[in-house]
Parts: sequence; structure tokens; C-alpha cells
Amino acid sequence: MTHARRDVEPPQSPVLIVALEGWIDPGYAAATALQALLDQFDTQTFAVFDSDELIDQRARRPRVRVNDGVRGRIIWPAPRLRTGTDLTGSGVTFLVGPEPDYRWRPFAREVTDIALELGTRLVVGLGAFPAATPHTRPIRLSATASDPALSHRIGYRPGSIEVPARMVDVIGSFCAEVGIPSIGLLARVPHYVGAMPFPAASVALLEGLAQIAELTVDTEPLARTAESGLRQVDELIAQSEDHIEMVRQLEEQYGGDEEPSAIAEEHIPSGDEIAAEFERYLRGEIQ
Repeated sequence: MTHARRDVEPPQSPVLIVALEGWIDPGYAAATALQALLDQFDTQTFAVFDSDELIDQRARRPRVRVNDGVRGRIIWPAPRLRTGTDLTGSGVTFLVGPEPDYRWRPFAREVTDIALELGTRLVVGLGAFPAATPHTRPIRLSATASDPALSHRIGYRPGSIEVPARMVDVIGSFCAEVGIPSIGLLARVPHYVGAMPFPAASVALLEGLAQIAELTVDTEPLARTAESGLRQVDELIAQSEDHIEMVRQLEEQYGGDEEPSAIAEEHIPSGDEIAAEFERYLRGEIQ
């Protein structure tokens, strides 16, 4: 496997932030957090990986730009590394783009080799999962880390569980073998808002990243958007007794270890149902 490098000087001792597309992302939590980071950090493309080696082109078709009926450039989906600095000059590297469809272990090894070459001090993954938690309470993060001390700094779900792995898990395992610590940050997104943008979860991810990686991140613009979004969800929930009762039950168990199945399903409207109502509300069809 190969990657093409650009003539870009990478920063010293960067934090590698992994935010690949492909795993579930309720509330667009990780995607929104990534965009906020790229908008405020000064980064450039450092390396582009070979899409023919990694991507199922029929599942993730390339894009073609057409101007006045003339076919132009083909845009191939491919993982890439962007390097730069945060707001105070600390080094950052982003691994972005589609999660590979093929050759996970060779890809993870190659990323690990680059991380080692750059003197990477920490790998951080951004993600989210739907949880039985109310939107009226602070969004919590769960951590999966290479070191218990790292996961304890953020918090984690106690007990054992087997879940589908993400590429950041594979990269983190390879990096741990060469002495680079890693941690995955997962925002617990209220299950009933998972189909709509929920920037409050993105803010939680940015705050967790700033804490664990000691980076300077401006969360104010996104926090204002999150406040507005929460008010709109409040207004929507208030129009249905079923929704009000659902949130009340979630508030009662907030802080416990209950899984989503602990609440009777007949009392919980699906996330798709609430998302559809929310979209109608935004269009002015619900007063």
C-alpha cells in the first residue's frame, strides 16, 4: 500500500485526531465536531492514501464535476492526513475521509508508521453512539483507551461488552504496540435525536478532546448553536404527552447504568418518529 505526500512541513509532536466516516454517528456528533476543528485550526493536506487499494468504489462512488454539460474533474474518495496547529500552536494531525473498506491491518500499520515518524504523542478518536439519556442533561462521554489512566480521565462504561470495531480501535492497538497511547471519545447521544443534527454532543466531544489532548479549542460558536437546538427539541417534546413521559423516565434513570432496553419500548417513540416530527416543526407544519 502506498500514500502520496505533499510538500508540507508537519508539526512536532502532534496529536493524531481520527475522524473517519463509516461508523455510526448519531446526531452528526463527530462530523460536526471535526468540521468545527478544521474551520478553526490551520491545516494542510499532508498525505493521501490510495483509494484503489482501500475503497469499494461502487459503495462510495467518486464524484464528477459537470460544468455546462462538460465533464470535469473526478473526485475520488480516499483517507487523507491533514497536519497543522491548534489555536495556540500545538501540533495536530487529522485522519479524515472514508473508513477503508479493505486492507484494514496494512492501512493501520501505515498510519502507525507515519504517526511514529511524526513523533505523535497521542491518538484520539471522535465518535458517538445512541444512548438512553435525556437531552435535558449534560452529554456524557465514554472512553475506550490503551491505558486505564486515560479512560479514567474521561469516564467509561463499566463491565465487559463486545461491539463492532472502528478503524481508530485498530490504529490505536497498533500505535500502543510502538508506545503511542490512544483513546476513543464517544458521545452518548439521546437516542431520539440521533437522526437530526445535535451539536450539544459535538460540543462535548470538543471539550473532551481539549481536556485529554491539552489542545486549545474554541467551542463558543458551536455552543450557541447547541443552545438553540436544545430549545427547539424542548418545544417539540412539549407538544406530545408520550414524548414528555419518555424524557421524564430518562431523567429518572440519568446517572445509572441502565441500557436503552431497561425502559419499556411501548413508552418510547422511535428516534425516526421524533426526527420526522422535528423536521415538520422546522418547516412550520407543527405549531
